[in-house]
Amino acid sequence: MTTFPSLVRAKSPTGEDRYFLGNPLVDRYLEFVAGRVRPNTLRAVTFDLKAFFSVVEKDPATVVAADIFDFLAHQRGDRRVIRMSDGESGLSARTIARRLSSVSGFYSYLVARGDTPVRSNPVPRGMSTRRRGGRSTIVPLVRVPRTLPMILSPAEVDALVAALRTHRDRAMVFAMVLGGLRRCEVLGLRLSDIQVAERSLFIAEGKGGHQRITPISNTFFASVGDYLREERPANAPTDRVFVALKGPSRGRGLSVDGVDVIMRAARGWAGLERATCHQLRHTCLTRLREAGMALEAVQAQAGHISIESTRVYLHLTNDWLANEYRNAAELIDAGHAAELVALEAINA
Repeated sequence: MTTFPSLVRAKSPTGEDRYFLGNPLVDRYLEFVAGRVRPNTLRAVTFDLKAFFSVVEKDPATVVAADIFDFLAHQRGDRRVIRMSDGESGLSARTIARRLSSVSGFYSYLVARGDTPVRSNPVPRGMSTRRRGGRSTIVPLVRVPRTLPMILSPAEVDALVAALRTHRDRAMVFAMVLGGLRRCEVLGLRLSDIQVAERSLFIAEGKGGHQRITPISNTFFASVGDYLREERPANAPTDRVFVALKGPSRGRGLSVDGVDVIMRAARGWAGLERATCHQLRHTCLTRLREAGMALEAVQAQAGHISIESTRVYLHLTNDWLANEYRNAAELIDAGHAAELVALEAINA
């Protein structure tokens, strides 16, 4: 008999990954999630639940709010050991918040089913505090700091591209750094999604299942053209654009792990400490905003549902902020000068 949670990964009839942790309630939830989210999200939820039940060694139906707080304390680690980068200990606040969200989603599912012993979600919405005037507010259990995305300099991008060994790898990087695509969107591209005449890409598998058409530079099309002519196996059994070029998976769609291996090797060859897929996307969207692209246009390019997600690119560049400040300061100075002229005229 296996001990819960024991992670097992299997292939569905359609070839997609399925995950099981050895508990009927959890496994049914993972099957439910698998039909609603992308593979990366499913994998994250699976590992979040595994982490939770590895710490809270109880039957899911017996978990109470006290167990949630014990889990939080465990994830924060030894408070005497603090990271220099953000002044926190243990896992990052974002990781802890995501894990709590995964656990909360699991229990919301059990409550909604109505045929389990669980009648309420043990994950608190937050801590209620009372402010002046008798008004109460809910403070989240985990405060996630708002930080600016890291971007690469033009020299770093050039070094990374120069370190890539194949046309395929360069085309994938160009899709992210010139088109702002997410890693999963790059891997989800199909041959029919490349719209050469319109110089654009059809993103059929965007975040949250949303679709969009994304314009992209000719540099991408030149690189992907070289890849399709010279490297992609002619007998590949998939219409995915980017496939494995060697080994037992040759011709099959490239995996997330495969992309991460490529990026890790390229960073090493280029001598870069950072250059992740998401940083390439951030770099693209930041440069577009720097060049004067309207915020709404950047939102469409990024595939953001809410423009609030795009507003971070207002604050990423010193040039933009400095210009806005100078323009405002000039108006203020002009107003003060007009006031002084008026006062001198009155005194005269």
